[in-house]
Amino acid sequence: MERAYPCGVCNKIYRNMGSLKVHQRIHTGEYPYPCDVCNKAFRYSDSLNVHLRVHTGEHPYCCDVCNRTFSKTSSLKVHQRIHTGERPYCCDVCNKTFRDTSSLNLHQRVHTGERPYCCDACNKTFSDKRSLKVHLRVHTGEHPYRCDVCNKAFRVLQSLKKHQRVHTGQRPYGCEVCNKTFRVLQSLKKHQRVHTGERPYCCDECNKTFRQLQHLKRHQRLHTA
Repeated sequence: MERAYPCGVCNKIYRNMGSLKVHQRIHTGEYPYPCDVCNKAFRYSDSLNVHLRVHTGEHPYCCDVCNRTFSKTSSLKVHQRIHTGERPYCCDVCNKTFRDTSSLNLHQRVHTGERPYCCDACNKTFSDKRSLKVHLRVHTGEHPYRCDVCNKAFRVLQSLKKHQRVHTGQRPYGCEVCNKTFRVLQSLKKHQRVHTGERPYCCDECNKTFRQLQHLKRHQRLHTA
């Protein structure tokens, strides 16, 4: 008869003593496998081996569609959903779907209002670590993204990409009504109000409406003059 080894804390049962001992590290907090490079420690030897690829740069797992490589099979699996279109994780509030659980968890903060990341300089809060990192450049003055044509520098990569269209002449956003093209999406949205008649900006003094915020601000000066 096969023996059973129960955990004395949570009663989970294992087939052998070795598996039970590995499991018990969850309760003891033991991390017996430290990284020799950065001293980060892990519960399991497999986890340490995967982590070491951060330092070695090893990416043994390759996407057979675009040849992009990854250090973990789980990262490759998530990436492949770009090609398959699979989005298996669904928000139970708005039914928006996502390729991975981390993207779903981040999205759900839109509904909960959770903003767990706080700037030490101004106490502004953010829903994700990346947004906080970008915001901190306001205080540090860091502009890590530089245009290789005119040397102008930017805080965020997206701003650099928008700027580079000045040099390339690329205008990827086209109006479906008149075929006019624009370098940035926001400019297209402003232009489309010419066709839709939308005037979303309203003067709180006289209720006059405007297509663009700058036109409202110029108008408001008439009331303060």
